[in-house]
Amino acid sequence: MEANKTVQPLLTDVDEQTLKSNVECVLKALEENRYQDEQPARLIAVTKTVAPNVINQLKGLGILDIGENRAQVALPKLPEIAPEFRLHWIGRLQTNKVKDIIDTVCMLHSLDRLELAREVDRRARQHGRVIPALVQVNIAGEEQKGGMPVQEVESFLREMRNYPNIHVEGLMAIMPLAASEEELDRLFGEMRKLFERMRGLNIEGVEMRELSMGMSNDYRIAARNGATMVRVGTALYRRG
Repeated sequence: MEANKTVQPLLTDVDEQTLKSNVECVLKALEENRYQDEQPARLIAVTKTVAPNVINQLKGLGILDIGENRAQVALPKLPEIAPEFRLHWIGRLQTNKVKDIIDTVCMLHSLDRLELAREVDRRARQHGRVIPALVQVNIAGEEQKGGMPVQEVESFLREMRNYPNIHVEGLMAIMPLAASEEELDRLFGEMRKLFERMRGLNIEGVEMRELSMGMSNDYRIAARNGATMVRVGTALYRRG
């Protein structure tokens, strides 16, 4: 549970030139790894480990989509960052935390169970919002990971017509950290096939337009397999 986790100090001393160089490197890699004739995958800068002064530097580099995963870390930052930033919720969300973030997020990437859908829908209705969301899929079948099995995705999507304050706009996945490049290539490819299959069903209340997959260690592979969004943190802030 989130409340039991120790909050680590946020990184405050990222050199502006280092950040600029790293962002340019990631954007160049996304350009070079386009999927077919689609636009390059969009960069979601994962900011969960960095302080507001670092986040604000991203605005000058044209990066306005940021990703956070813990309410107790993210919410105190919001008054200190530029209002133009769009907050994506990229971590597993406990139902008791929905009320804290429902009026601040532009998209929930980790919708993974009906219990959560009920609470998001209820809280969104209270705030007069329709929340864009991605359904998280556990494509590798890892027991410790969030997300639903592939075989449950279609039925879950069909249930979404009962939750009018959630607008499902695609799928999300997190890959095994220890997977080989060959295995990652296969898993990302399977996610794209699932995405295309679900899009072809034209399910009521569901719009398959975003596929969020790929992080610092594998975003290039994700991009060339059809990710429309990649969630990159470490590769943006490291030196050298």
